[in-house]
Amino acid sequence: MAKDFFNRIGFQKGIVSAGKLLISEPFMYDENFKRTVIFLTEHNEKGSVGFILNKPSGKKLKDVLPEIEIQDFDLFTGGPVGSDMLFFLHSLGDLIPGGVKITDNIHWGGDFEILQSEILKGNVTKNEVRFFMGYSGWAPDQLTYEISENSWLLAKMKDELIMKGKSKLFWKSALTGLGQDYRVMANFPEDPTKN
Repeated sequence: MAKDFFNRIGFQKGIVSAGKLLISEPFMYDENFKRTVIFLTEHNEKGSVGFILNKPSGKKLKDVLPEIEIQDFDLFTGGPVGSDMLFFLHSLGDLIPGGVKITDNIHWGGDFEILQSEILKGNVTKNEVRFFMGYSGWAPDQLTYEISENSWLLAKMKDELIMKGKSKLFWKSALTGLGQDYRVMANFPEDPTKN
């Protein structure tokens, strides 16, 4: 059904690359990715890596790392892979050394001790860093195949919106931001049999 919809609205597949968003099609049944928006941090011949932006875990950073001094930062479920591992995205640039630059303003990882120190000094806000347990990963060519099957829309978004898009409504906002044709899709019920 989603494939037909994408074809009708003339969806054009873009080039898959780090820094792009993956927006799941409305009828994806995989609970890990249902109505999610994923920020890609890596895409190459070895595979792809990204983090689900709109899947709050319901926990705070202190719930998984009680020994650290950072207490009140939300923790998101980045994906089903490595769910016992902590990752972070930030817009702090060179203030946090060791990170991988993904876009002009968003970096992946870096020196966690320096990040913690900067947070404690009051130099970092909640809109400048996001913490994730786990990540979303694809084997070589797997993501390209899934996009060709219309499981994902590929999009680009302003960095500040990526850092702020945290609620479950972000999926709908991301779709409607793509234009009028996508507004219809954004309003599809999660279960069309209950419409």
